[in-house]
Amino acid sequence: MGQFHATTIVAVRRGDGDVCIGGDGQVTMGETSVMKHTAKKVRKIYKNSVLSGFAGSVSDAFTLTERFEKKLEEHGGNLKRAAVALAQSWRSDQAIRNLEALMVAADRESLLVISGNGEVIEPDQDFVAIGSGGNYAYAAANALYNHTDMDAEAIVREALTIAASICVYTNDRITVEKLGADKDDENGGDTDE
Repeated sequence: MGQFHATTIVAVRRGDGDVCIGGDGQVTMGETSVMKHTAKKVRKIYKNSVLSGFAGSVSDAFTLTERFEKKLEEHGGNLKRAAVALAQSWRSDQAIRNLEALMVAADRESLLVISGNGEVIEPDQDFVAIGSGGNYAYAAANALYNHTDMDAEAIVREALTIAASICVYTNDRITVEKLGADKDDENGGDTDE
């Protein structure tokens, strides 16, 4: 999978349906200029039942998110089937084949990384991080997930904060979306300013 500057995305599933995804807000132009500090790179999609986040080109990611929502509709909200369908079309469709992005998608049952070369990866544990600060955030999430009783949102926020303190392409303007343990919970989408 490629290395994309200007973003870090972390997703965690914890316990009985406690699912959270978060991302920083930095958009970098080239290697030296920060163009935006408050971009929103995580969203709730498909009837607020799926969380998605992206690393890579913002315009490419919006295109992929729209296509992913269509695949979720086609597959009745089945995350794994929709992800495989998106990865297949991403790799084979000439119109989107060269889009540069990675996507993380999660619902109450699954957590997936989807790439443009046709990969759909389900991590061994219920956390993942992608993007420029992904390795730092992943290491932090791993420690917090396995050695604390923090909930998914707390792990996401702390992992992103740690990545922001290390990675120059990650800032501390964190946006979070979550699905709570209660299936009727529609809260989420709060941003730290």
